[in-house]
Amino acid sequence: MQLPLRAIGVFHAVARLGSVSKAAEELGVTPSAVSQQIQALEVQLGTALMVKAGRGVTLTEAGERYFELIVDEIERISDATNRIRGFRAYTTLTVRATPTLASKWLLPRLPRFLDAHPALEVRIDGTNEPTDFSKEGVDLEIRHGEGRWPGLFVEALAEERFLPLASPDLLAEASIDAADLPRMRLIQSVKAQMQWAHWFTVAGVTPRERLRRVLFDRSHMAIDAAVAGIGVALESSLMAEREIAEGRLICPVRTPPEVRLMTQWLVCPREHLRHGKVQAFLGWLRAERDSWQAVQTV
Repeated sequence: MQLPLRAIGVFHAVARLGSVSKAAEELGVTPSAVSQQIQALEVQLGTALMVKAGRGVTLTEAGERYFELIVDEIERISDATNRIRGFRAYTTLTVRATPTLASKWLLPRLPRFLDAHPALEVRIDGTNEPTDFSKEGVDLEIRHGEGRWPGLFVEALAEERFLPLASPDLLAEASIDAADLPRMRLIQSVKAQMQWAHWFTVAGVTPRERLRRVLFDRSHMAIDAAVAGIGVALESSLMAEREIAEGRLICPVRTPPEVRLMTQWLVCPREHLRHGKVQAFLGWLRAERDSWQAVQTV
C-alpha cells in the first residue's frame, strides 16, 4: 500500500499547531483541504486521530500515539529538506589533511583556490586518521606516511627538508654546531617520521647524555613551541614555511646535513580522478607545490 505522505504531513502540522486553520495557513491551503487529508488518513488507519475542541482540535489516544511515533522522523525529513534546498547550486569538495599541513601550509593558500573556483564549496577535515573511502564522503586526502597504500591513487606532494629550527631570541642563526644540540632542550613531534635520533645519526653526532625533550603529538604544536623559544625543534621546511619566511624560526646549526624525506601524499580511489572537482584541486595543489619548491632556499 502506498504511504499517504501528504496526509501524514498535514496531520503532523495540525497536531503540532493544535488547529486546522493554523495548519492550513502554514501549508498554504484551505481549512477544508486540511480536513479532507485528515479524514483520508483516518480511513487508511481505521481509527480517529483527533476531535474538535472549541476552535482547535484535540488528539485522541490513537492520535497522540501516532504523533509520537512520527514526529522525530518528520522533523528529520524537514531538516534534511532545508539542508539540501539549493544544494545543486554548488558542489562540495571534501579534503582530509593532517592538522599541521592543513593549518600551516594549505590554509594560507586556500583563498586562491576558492577565488578560482567560486562554484565549489570546500570542506577541510583536519585529522591524522586515514580515510576509509568506502564509508566516508572524502574526495581527496593529503595523507601522512610512507606512501604505500595499495589499490589507491598515490602521489607525493613534495619532498621536505628536515632541520633544527629555533627562535632567533633563543639562538642566533648558524651560531652552534650539530654536536652542541644534545645539550639543548629539544622539541619533538612524536608522530613525525623524522626523529632526532635519525638526524643525529646523519649528522654524525652521538649524544653523550640523556636528551632533554619536550614532546608533542602534533607538528604544529612543536613549531609553535619553537617560535615561543621553548627549545629547538626538528621540523620540515614545508610545515614551518611561514615561520621561516617571516624570520620567526631560523636554523641555529652552522652546517646542517641534508636530510630530506617525502611525508605527505595525495591519496584517493582512482575512480575519484574522474571527478572534475578532484582534478581541479589536484591541478591547483601541484601548481602551489611547484611555486613553493621554486623559492626554497633552506
